Amino acid sequence: MKVFLLLCLFCGLYGAFAKVSANIHSKKKFSVPLLNVTSHQLVLEANQTLQLNCRGRWELSWAFPASLNRSQVEVNESRCGRTSQHYCSSLRVSHAQAHHTGSYHCRYKPWTRKQRSIYVYVTDSQQPFVEDTGLRPDVLFMKVKEPLLIPCRVTDPKITAALVKLYTQVLTPDQESIMWDSKQGFTIKAPLINSTGLFHCRTIIDGVAYNSQAYYVHRQVNDITGVYLNTSESVQTLKGEQLVLNCTATTKLNTRVNITWEYPGKTNKAGSSFKRLVKHSMHMMFYNVLTIKNLQHSDRGLYTCRVTSGKQSKQQNVTVMVHDRPFIRLKPRNGSVMVAQAGQKSYKISAKLRAFPPPEVIWLKDGKVATRQCSRYKMIGASLVIEDVAEEDAGKYTIFVRNQKHGLLQNITLTLVVNVSPQIGEKAVSLQDPGSVPKGSRKTLRCTSHGVPPPHIQWRWHRCPSKGLLAAPRA
Repeated sequence: MKVFLLLCLFCGLYGAFAKVSANIHSKKKFSVPLLNVTSHQLVLEANQTLQLNCRGRWELSWAFPASLNRSQVEVNESRCGRTSQHYCSSLRVSHAQAHHTGSYHCRYKPWTRKQRSIYVYVTDSQQPFVEDTGLRPDVLFMKVKEPLLIPCRVTDPKITAALVKLYTQVLTPDQESIMWDSKQGFTIKAPLINSTGLFHCRTIIDGVAYNSQAYYVHRQVNDITGVYLNTSESVQTLKGEQLVLNCTATTKLNTRVNITWEYPGKTNKAGSSFKRLVKHSMHMMFYNVLTIKNLQHSDRGLYTCRVTSGKQSKQQNVTVMVHDRPFIRLKPRNGSVMVAQAGQKSYKISAKLRAFPPPEVIWLKDGKVATRQCSRYKMIGASLVIEDVAEEDAGKYTIFVRNQKHGLLQNITLTLVVNVSPQIGEKAVSLQDPGSVPKGSRKTLRCTSHGVPPPHIQWRWHRCPSKGLLAAPRA
């Protein structure tokens, strides 16, 4: 009886151990899905049926060449295994064609990196290259110190091809600097500047030459030399009007850029833009024009034009102000009375002015247009500048600011006082000694002075030195 119990216990432990061992083996076996094809590649002839079966521990999905339309693919999914603990999926493509050549992947849905792949060739003697020959060449961008791939894949692993540049120069693969792979095409390991231009691949089958799609290899340069806006100052405009900002980027030849705008109304799609490229002999110019119609208060703020090329980036900013209505605000800058000095090289008369749109400004002196009275009066912006200030420049100056279109007019009058340094008229006329007069007689001395403000005259008497204090003559 004891022997029987021990035997039963041993059988139970062995069964549990075998079950755990089988479960561990199953987990290891299905860490990635399994395909019914064990080789890494499969060769079919055109119009044959491609059938792939996949099995795994979780739900499965398929990835296949983009040239294969999903409507041409039949996928069937089911549960499989002894206790239906596994997932099975089959992929079927009827009448496979040459352009269906490529990689097919069976992967777990939750973990797409866990996959099993197979490369399928669909041979066609009339179409040795996978991609159809297009009317225009595809553009390939060459980067310095990075391998360059010319992707002329073939439909049969036995096909070898040659790389042709500019339709005449044949480059033979040496598997060192130029490598050939039927699944990828030609790889130029270390492309130089002469690796740019027009390329295609060529193969000969039964004495007939076939060419692949053409490829234009472009060496991209990322060198932005400048970014400019059509205005360097803040932009002021009226509500309801249209805003047009032009962003220009200059670059070296072969540089391509991306120009984007950042502005307050971008999220509301308030603006529209168009791009234009102009190529010169020594540089490139890119234009991007932003237009916003029917401006609102929400459109005011900072507008940024950002230009990027590779890792290089440059930008320019401008502030946009949106006003409700036209306006003129005018007032004196430092009171209504100004003081200048005669002989001063220049003197500027100005007022505090804020207006939009920009108004017409006229300065009057004593009721007449100032710039017509004297050539020394010049308008600079909204200010009147007097050159070589003289006494006659004193007077009343009136600034008129008007916007005839909107019927706006304002003016203020300022008084200019010109100070003149005092001068003695007699000193300027004669420097002679008044001479001596008899003792006890009367002598009249005259002093005539002029200045602004009027000078104060004061007389002082200095006693003449006695004869004994006169200096002795030199020996």
